[in-house]
Amino acid sequence: MTAERDLLHLALDDAERRVPGATAIRDAAGDWTYRQLARFSREFAAWLVRLGIGRGDRILVQLPAGRRMAGMLFGVSRAGGVFVPVNPATKAFHLRSIAADADPALVVTSAEAVRMWHGIVDVPVVELDELTCELQGEQVAGPTVHVSSSADPAVLIYTSGSTGTPKAVVCPHRQVMFACRTLVAVLGYHAEDVVFCRFPLSWDYGLYKVLMTCLAGCTIVLADGESDLRLLGRMRETGTTVVPIVPSFAGMILRLARRERGILPPIRMFTNTGAALAPAVADELSLRFPGARVIRQYGQTEAKRITVMPPEEHGERPGSVGRPLPGTHVSILDPHGGEVPVGEIGEIVVSGPNVMDGYWRNSEATRKVFRRDEADGSIRLHTGDYGFVDEDGYLYFHGRHDEVFKRKGIRMSTVEIEHAATDIPGVEAAAVLPPGDSHDLAIFVESTASVAKVLDGLRERLEPAKVPVICRVVAALPRTVHGKSARQALARLLERGDP
Repeated sequence: MTAERDLLHLALDDAERRVPGATAIRDAAGDWTYRQLARFSREFAAWLVRLGIGRGDRILVQLPAGRRMAGMLFGVSRAGGVFVPVNPATKAFHLRSIAADADPALVVTSAEAVRMWHGIVDVPVVELDELTCELQGEQVAGPTVHVSSSADPAVLIYTSGSTGTPKAVVCPHRQVMFACRTLVAVLGYHAEDVVFCRFPLSWDYGLYKVLMTCLAGCTIVLADGESDLRLLGRMRETGTTVVPIVPSFAGMILRLARRERGILPPIRMFTNTGAALAPAVADELSLRFPGARVIRQYGQTEAKRITVMPPEEHGERPGSVGRPLPGTHVSILDPHGGEVPVGEIGEIVVSGPNVMDGYWRNSEATRKVFRRDEADGSIRLHTGDYGFVDEDGYLYFHGRHDEVFKRKGIRMSTVEIEHAATDIPGVEAAAVLPPGDSHDLAIFVESTASVAKVLDGLRERLEPAKVPVICRVVAALPRTVHGKSARQALARLLERGDP
């Protein structure tokens, strides 16, 4: 039936039929062809079924990104389970909450973490190398697929919220596969591509790349955890053509490229999401890597990708994060739910086959964010982000609800101030804190320039009300596990008065 084509593991099966001997995945330890990746996934699925894992059971995996973790994603799909990836950097304090929320039937982790997990859950905890030994010779004959509907959850992805309360987005097969197929088509992935993925598979930005490369029949390089200094060399060795980036990773690539005297890797496309890329950074990427397009995108885990700037228009409409994916719709609403005129800022609201099913076992949060349209009954995702669309339907991201604020009667966002800062010579990265109860507008910068020069540069680029009162120059901005600015850590620096 048609729905069966939307199951995650069938993307791998299709790739195995088309290009069985092509390299599917590389990590620091080696590589697998599509035939090898499919074989591992079938062995893992058969092992899960033998353990009694059934439809809807959650399999929690806390491992560094690698071939075997990718194979488990497809194996869990074959067995009808739900894949729950968790970042290896997550500590026991948060793992207890995640485990209580996900209620897994099985945990797969590293040798170093096994003892910790035994103190958190009372279900089987399997160490990766022991699992690999068990899978050798596993019989894979007979049916192992127990998923009957593409509406079944495929993955639970825990978002990096700031409240400390676990919140997992329920990602069904149908929505995941729609997003992946559409992105492959819009971005133009092809069989010769080599996608260099620096991100953990616990983040949808990394996880979806495994699925997208299967659909294209190309290669993914899982490089999370590899040496920063070796990144360009690794990209060159693997023939990397596509690099997903966030601003901090883009800055790292540029710092390496400025010192590079050899041949740079044959990158044809950088794709940006997670946080807005400053125009100055995008321009330098295009300059350092001639012919490479820097593709701006906007999305949330709750709908994967929402807009993409068409690759052929990568240098056009500065500031725009592109058009909605085909078959999806973006509305800009005022606080009362009415659509605002073109060019006016409001909340970004999304509808379409990319919108996920809500939050796992959290009906209250689901009702607030995933709201039913009274007119047609469809579900609309209220992103909590703000922006506007132009007359041609291109979206311009202005900031999250806690990044858009008024100061001295003027509406502004942290994003525009940060972009102005990174346009100043010598400023590598910037993070802005909106005014709070204990401090005025503040900015932190990674810079070789002095505080005075940074503030002078901001005065040249911004209206007076948008120039921060507080400016701190730091050696490195604190980052989240996804490479975003850790604003809570910056706020604590201000509270302590640290330089």
